Amino acid sequence: MSASPRSTEDRCVAAFLGRVPYLDAWELQRRLHGRVARAQIPDQLLLLEHPHVYTLGRRGKESDVTATAERLRELGVEVHRVDRGGQATYHGPGQLVGYPIINLRRWGGGPLRYVQALERVLIATLAELGIDAQSEDRPVGVWVGDAKIAAIGVRISQGVAMHGFALNVCPDLSYFGHIVPCGVPDGGVTSISKLLSKNVEVEEVAHVLVRHFGLALGLSMELGTAEELGAHGLAGVRSWAAPGPGVSLHKS
Repeated sequence: MSASPRSTEDRCVAAFLGRVPYLDAWELQRRLHGRVARAQIPDQLLLLEHPHVYTLGRRGKESDVTATAERLRELGVEVHRVDRGGQATYHGPGQLVGYPIINLRRWGGGPLRYVQALERVLIATLAELGIDAQSEDRPVGVWVGDAKIAAIGVRISQGVAMHGFALNVCPDLSYFGHIVPCGVPDGGVTSISKLLSKNVEVEEVAHVLVRHFGLALGLSMELGTAEELGAHGLAGVRSWAAPGPGVSLHKS
């Protein structure tokens, strides 16, 4: 069931940033968060990839990263403790990371309803790609059988959400083997490309996800440009490629 729109002016600007270092994206989130909280700009949806990085949420423990410091250097992985919910997770090339900056007071739902909406977005996106995924009776996130395909971890401050979700499109899944993912020692992971037995591009999935994001949250989606994101202080981002045939961004 989709959230009811707040008004005819409900807008969310979605931007695909390409590959962005984790700390740069975190700083951009903070800048946008403040502007959304002050109603200076519409809600935002940042979609991107990161270089290899492990992050520890508020409930994460140092022991959740099982690789030694030397091994982390060999793998080229950074480790950062962050202010989102959840425990340890991995981000890297081939993974679609989404950072929605959403004013939940205007949207009209609390944290639990918001997380459930994100799960619906991911499940609907996967369904369009031919993958049957679930979230009910599972830890937070989206699963295909016993394997996790998407993680969710958010932070809400001043009624505005930040951080978000990570969907495995075509990442090197071996990197999950050096952490206790989301606090589940034996938790399996999978990806879209693995399940479909073909290579799927991250930006292709991003276009599908944007439409389902608007439908689930009752928002009219607009594609932001690299120039607009550069105005918020992040240099080097790129504009979207053209959406695929039949891709409609606006809510029905």
